[in-house]
Amino acid sequence: MDNFGFVGDESYFESFAEKFRICGSPFVEIPNSQRSELPSTRRFSKHLCFELHINTDRGRILVAVQGDTMKPAIVTYHDLGLNYLSFESFFNHEDMQDILDNFCVYHMNAPGQEEGAATLPENYTYPTLDELASQIKYVQARFGFKTFIGLGVGAGANILARYAINNPSKMEGLALINCTSTQLGWLDWAYFKMTCRMMRRRGMCESAVEFLLWHHFGRIPEECNPNVVSKYRYQFANIPNPVNVAMFIDVFGKRQDLRLSRDSATMQIPVLNIVGALSPFVDATVTFNSRLEPSMSAWMKISDSSMVLEEEPGKAAEAFRLFLQGEGYVSPIPKKILLPRSDSIHSGDRRSCRHSPVIRITENPISEAVAC
Repeated sequence: MDNFGFVGDESYFESFAEKFRICGSPFVEIPNSQRSELPSTRRFSKHLCFELHINTDRGRILVAVQGDTMKPAIVTYHDLGLNYLSFESFFNHEDMQDILDNFCVYHMNAPGQEEGAATLPENYTYPTLDELASQIKYVQARFGFKTFIGLGVGAGANILARYAINNPSKMEGLALINCTSTQLGWLDWAYFKMTCRMMRRRGMCESAVEFLLWHHFGRIPEECNPNVVSKYRYQFANIPNPVNVAMFIDVFGKRQDLRLSRDSATMQIPVLNIVGALSPFVDATVTFNSRLEPSMSAWMKISDSSMVLEEEPGKAAEAFRLFLQGEGYVSPIPKKILLPRSDSIHSGDRRSCRHSPVIRITENPISEAVAC
């Protein structure tokens, strides 16, 4: 590790540093007193991510950048009790490599949810979901991308949906997993409220862990993968900053209805609406789908899973790739099944630009409700 806190390939660092000049001061011009503003890196399994803190009107947030910042953007947002590392297995799946070659991924973290985050003060007013959504514009401004594809799970899906409703011209499409569009009922609201108070007082006690498992897996039916459930039971039990997580849970429990209407076309961008068949959000995604314009949305239920990106990354990756293809992005043929080079077809013909007539198609390949 050098003085700047970077690890890995030096040429990759220099390339990133050069591109970073388009959205901030060159590294060489940053005085020692401001070196805390510099990116750090961590190994995202197969790939490097550059972690930067971005200033917003509601404080600083951590954004992890994966890929070439000159390419089209994907913005991710995580669910309760998690952070951007929850996307690791999904983006490391072999079917996602073609997408990573054509996009730069910006992983957003809700305030205080990243690893190593300091505990937020008790008197800190956590941003509402609408305020969390508004922080996305600061990420766009910092990195200079005008539009992006959103990929969100649970609470993160709701946040991205809010941004899309208010800023349709800044987004190309949304892939949302386990997305809710309505506010909580009284019983669920009371459960959220009680859990938040308990986490602030007792930390990650058994009841707090059970709440997060209920949020992600529901009543944990027998069909659930026991290894995945055990993994997340252990992970939730060892959350180092339960006060921060409780604040995030609290604002999600207080969420307001998205006020979507199919008649007035409130959502003006394409939406891929995914849910796991064992998820507690199946009914919520059906309601969400009923409020979207049919010609611009697709609902998909993936069998034998609750946490889709963790349990069925291959199916989710294929659905996401087809959705991007329907919007004119990436090659229609995955790398692993590309034809050998010949006089008429070779790898040089593949185009990553969304405006390429070679890959532009006229309709979403998964425009109908799909179960797989």
